[in-house]
Amino acid sequence: MTPQDIEALFTRSDGRYGFARWGRPIAPIVFGVQDETLSIVKGALEAVVTLAGHHMAETDPELGSNLMMFFFRDWDELLEVPDLDKLIPELGPLVGKLKAADANQYRLFRFDQNGAIKAAFVFLCMDTAMSKLPAETLALQQVAQTVLLWSDTAFRSQSPLAVTEGGATILRPDIADVIRAAYDPVLPVAAQDASHALRMFARLGGAA
Repeated sequence: MTPQDIEALFTRSDGRYGFARWGRPIAPIVFGVQDETLSIVKGALEAVVTLAGHHMAETDPELGSNLMMFFFRDWDELLEVPDLDKLIPELGPLVGKLKAADANQYRLFRFDQNGAIKAAFVFLCMDTAMSKLPAETLALQQVAQTVLLWSDTAFRSQSPLAVTEGGATILRPDIADVIRAAYDPVLPVAAQDASHALRMFARLGGAA
């Protein structure tokens, strides 16, 4: 992976570089799944958080849960979730926009005063394509895309996951290396300058 490859992962479609990682322990809650799937999601989250050298918590002192994942069949179901419109004031227009785009997933982030991620909302509309994915694949894919603020185009042409010769689904090694490097304490929790990609590249050797 080159510095340009890393820069591309955090350069948005409008040309702006934007990086952020979690600045506080992740306290997740998952809605709309059975206990078996819940354990798979939390297992994926624990694996990626451990990879990053970050931490999880039972609760967030400010928000209670700071990572909320919603699994549902129809976008309109979000409008019926009690008090969700208080957490996401733009919920109504957002649902309309996602329905019009025929989207099956969406991630929304909130940031603290330092630019670090302080909360994330993950919405997964389980359409036919999404429902065909194994729970382990879906969970790891979503967790990988939530542990950092990636570009909106980062995984448009290639998934962050790979399949081993034995058939197991794992994080792509290059993406795993970037996640590890991104959480290096030497690096800032957020950056808007592409020179940050060079600093991450310099940490890749130590991240391996």
